[in-house]
Amino acid sequence: MVLNNQDLNEVTWEQRVMEGDPRFPASQDIPDVPYHRFAELIGLKGIYVDNPDQLAGAWHEALNADRPVVMEVKTDPDVPPLPPHVTLQQARNFATALAYGDPDASGVLRGTARQVLSALFPVHREKE
Repeated sequence: MVLNNQDLNEVTWEQRVMEGDPRFPASQDIPDVPYHRFAELIGLKGIYVDNPDQLAGAWHEALNADRPVVMEVKTDPDVPPLPPHVTLQQARNFATALAYGDPDASGVLRGTARQVLSALFPVHREKE
């Protein structure tokens, strides 16, 4: 599975959380490579997911495929890959990065809020 958010996301978040640096698009943005299509070009099965509701079906298709699979999942670069425990210094650095010119600050705040709220109030979906 390739999580495609067109960003060097782990590096972006390390810069924000570890150093307090805002995101620098010139060094973080990457082209929108169609990984699932590349897989098909070399004889693998390619699956593309751009909606969370498609994920269960895509996994089912991938695990039942007759050949290796590359599943590309389009993700939101503004949703932080939060560790289970965030230190106070990391939280301060994160706030500093957003306050000092991070170009994605509003999206990051929305993504962070969604992630935290979904952890506090999980939504249980019925099986199809």
